Amino acid sequence: MGLFFEHENLSICNYIRRKRGEEMRIPLSKPDISQDEIKAVKEVLETDTLSIGPKIKEFESEICKYVGVKNAIAVNSGTSALHILVRSLGIKEGDEVITTPYSFIASSNCLLFEKAKPVFVDIEPDFLGMDLNKVEDKISEKTKALLVVDVFGQPFNIEKAIEIAQKNELFVIDDACEALGGEWNGKKVGSLTHSTFSFYPNKQITTAEGGVVVTNDDLIAELCKSYRSQGRALTGTWLVHERLGFNYRMSELHAALGIVQLRKIDKILQRRAQIAKKYNELLENIDGVKTPIIAPEVTKMSWFVYVIQLDEKIDRDSVINYLDKEGVKTKPYFTPIHLQPFYRRDFGFKLGDFPVAEKVGNSSLALPFFNKITDEEKEYVCEKIKEAIEANG
Repeated sequence: MGLFFEHENLSICNYIRRKRGEEMRIPLSKPDISQDEIKAVKEVLETDTLSIGPKIKEFESEICKYVGVKNAIAVNSGTSALHILVRSLGIKEGDEVITTPYSFIASSNCLLFEKAKPVFVDIEPDFLGMDLNKVEDKISEKTKALLVVDVFGQPFNIEKAIEIAQKNELFVIDDACEALGGEWNGKKVGSLTHSTFSFYPNKQITTAEGGVVVTNDDLIAELCKSYRSQGRALTGTWLVHERLGFNYRMSELHAALGIVQLRKIDKILQRRAQIAKKYNELLENIDGVKTPIIAPEVTKMSWFVYVIQLDEKIDRDSVINYLDKEGVKTKPYFTPIHLQPFYRRDFGFKLGDFPVAEKVGNSSLALPFFNKITDEEKEYVCEKIKEAIEANG
């Protein structure tokens, strides 16, 4: 106990390892679960309702209040949220949707589920979002929507995206699965267009598995509610199915977890901002490392992951291997979608199609990033990055 109080800001296991001269063990991510969340889930288990109950409605209501929207439809994953939103907008086979190749694969797969075609636009190199200056050249008579992504939690320029979309009579879908709580020019991510959030364990808040659609359009909300639950009629006789739907429901257990987590969101975002700031300071003088650049219009960053870019002369894979041997878990974030094996095979994409996304994808490296990472652990990570780069040179 004395050790805990003397070094309360440190991970005890890693502190002991350091004192013994042993290597640290630092994971890439770790959920932040307390007795509050455990109690909330336990209370649901003591009821007779584990699905389609009051916790779902409460969680959706709290999401609406937080984001500032009329409707929230909770589902079992961010991918499911994207899928039912795409379907509810009527995007179908033969339609095209302009999007980014630099994202988690779900942001394009959700289009393929409906046999629509993702049309990629390269990214801009600093903020890593789709380059809106290149969008209008890709618009055709088949284009039905723009699907933008708030990469790594950085709010996208949604105002400009909406302006382009309105000019061309297109929908805007904001894949905000990584950006809950972020703000662009003082406006919450998800408040201006149809959007989705994800609550996977490495996200800012978690429901273990889960996601949500948010929208101010009541008709879209009604369709999403029907699609998530086997296409059931929202009013009328049970077991009446008005349309082809899916089993994408979120359980009461997951919703209860989300309610407690959402109450902590402001403190969580503040803590993650502090962690990112410390990383910026520690990495500032390490040659060959580019730290994240945040757009000036971002009035609140929602740090999902902390991703650096290494100089192209540095062999990133050897750095990853070096860090792994030293107990530091890292991963490349992201491999561009168009270079994923089945996209290359089925659509004929190749190296050189989107050079900025490819360059960033080849150099990016996600560092350990979670609420309870300690200063000592961050310092160790950066020490080992420096060593890895020096060994690489």
